[in-house]
Amino acid sequence: MKLALYQGPATCGDIEAGFNRLQTRLSAAAMAGASMAVFPELFLPGYNQPDLHKSLAQPLGGQWCQRLSDLAANAGCGLTVGWSELDGETVYNAATAFGTRGEMLGHYRKIQLFGPMEKASFAFGERYTTFDFCGRKTAILICYDVEFPQHCRALADRGVSLLLVPTANPRSFEHVSHAFVPSRAAEAGLTIAYANYCGPEGDITFGGKSLIAGPDGNALASAGTGETLLVADLAPVSDIPRDLLSRQDQDYREGKFQ
Repeated sequence: MKLALYQGPATCGDIEAGFNRLQTRLSAAAMAGASMAVFPELFLPGYNQPDLHKSLAQPLGGQWCQRLSDLAANAGCGLTVGWSELDGETVYNAATAFGTRGEMLGHYRKIQLFGPMEKASFAFGERYTTFDFCGRKTAILICYDVEFPQHCRALADRGVSLLLVPTANPRSFEHVSHAFVPSRAAEAGLTIAYANYCGPEGDITFGGKSLIAGPDGNALASAGTGETLLVADLAPVSDIPRDLLSRQDQDYREGKFQ
């Protein structure tokens, strides 16, 4: 299985430009043989757009979701993307995965909101979502979520082997790509696709450094600070690392490491 992720500039509230970019990059991912492409956090309507998060937010199953579904079906490539979701009067920092036929595979609301802007714009998510994709148990986290090892461990304990992470990581936080994401992958035996922005959006400049980290913590593909589309071959699913981690957890609980 090939997995793609897109790193590029924020849409800055321009919804049509955002959809045009989704279409062209998703088509490129499909031409490269990818089964799934991951785009950044709040790609619609933009991350650093607090005035637009509620005014432009859409309901699950609404116009944005239909258009995203159509893009995935037309390209024959799965799509995972972050967006602002309106549920009644409540707004969530959400991400949705669509399959190669446009079917909705999973929908997730960010649990660990970061900083005053996010906490003012969004309500906290409350649960994980998992789904099967190309023979892999898959889950979604969003940005800050993946920095907490307990989330990755909990998903691994549910059988997840692939973690898709739309993100909006600013410049000067490159340690997340360099250290945290590889560590979370190795600790839990996960493949993690971490899709960031690059360039400015208002008073934030994003740091890029997107990557796909394998379950040994090594980068299968990594980006610099400019626009790029990463594509990586994933190794076949194996239960050996998960079994080893489970034995280590059991040994720790039984006090064998003391």
